[in-house]
Amino acid sequence: MAQPPTTPIRTIAIVGATGQLGKHITSALLKNPTFTITALTRGTSTSSFPSGVKPFSVDYSTPSTLTAALTGIDALIITLAVSAPPDTQSKLIHAAASAGVPWILPNEYGNDTNDAASDETGMGPPKRAARKLIEDLGVSSWIGVASGFWYEYSLSGPGLFGIDIAKRSVLLFDDGRQKVSVSTWAQVGRAVARLLALPVHAQAGDGPAKEETATLNEYRNRMVYVQSFSVSQRDMLDSLNRVLKLEDADWTITGIGAKQRFDEARGMLKEGNRMGFAYMLYTRYFFPGEDAALFEKRGRLENERLGLSGEDLDEATRKAVEMAEEGYFAKLSYAR
Repeated sequence: MAQPPTTPIRTIAIVGATGQLGKHITSALLKNPTFTITALTRGTSTSSFPSGVKPFSVDYSTPSTLTAALTGIDALIITLAVSAPPDTQSKLIHAAASAGVPWILPNEYGNDTNDAASDETGMGPPKRAARKLIEDLGVSSWIGVASGFWYEYSLSGPGLFGIDIAKRSVLLFDDGRQKVSVSTWAQVGRAVARLLALPVHAQAGDGPAKEETATLNEYRNRMVYVQSFSVSQRDMLDSLNRVLKLEDADWTITGIGAKQRFDEARGMLKEGNRMGFAYMLYTRYFFPGEDAALFEKRGRLENERLGLSGEDLDEATRKAVEMAEEGYFAKLSYAR
């Protein structure tokens, strides 16, 4: 088993620095002048990076290039697109071990991948396998960031939360009042930056505040739960009405049991419809009474200790409306 690192994090490598989530993490990291940031990029990539980020070209078929990129790095942040080859993360984890990287933030940034719901959606096993690989290699420690669904992305995606903004339609799961934890992309970025800025150990002489002072070591090899807010479908619809200056009568509102929709979505997936997976994934966390994605109810929320305040629901909803009106989701390759 890896020994707990002792020095604070200063050098950070990020995979997916210009991606949907990665660019928000990168932006938050850049606000901390103590960090030196390297972005791993494929040789064929045409991405441009913000000032302060050093690109390092790698070839995933040549492990030595990954090891070279990660040599001298304190923390590796992995954010991967759903289209990434399945072995991408394991290659990065092996390279991090070869380079002696003390900390890895694996590709999590969603719901809790330790519970039964994650097994039923198929998300849990590969996530746990990646974390186990880190531990088995015995060099790095990991911290998994669980942030719930990405709010503005999910609300703008037609039907993911059962709401289609463009069509003014709502499909309520059961009574529509099951809450889930959600985060904006910016909040996830802040959470990662705050986490990596923590001291490794509590400082001597901290006194009564010692227990309230979060440290990296206490989060070592475990999940960290954060959110922007917790919402139900009803909360989202109310927010949309405020932002769009509408009323319920302006929407076509229907209902279905969450478990029924989950089964129907699974059927869609078996027939080759990729959106079936998305509907299955989202609906599973709205099963009534389970609170499967409600972090605050489960006593797991770390917002206060990381200095993360809540966000304004209507502002985040306004962003989702803008994305929906721009057809953001339809432009994604996996949504077609």
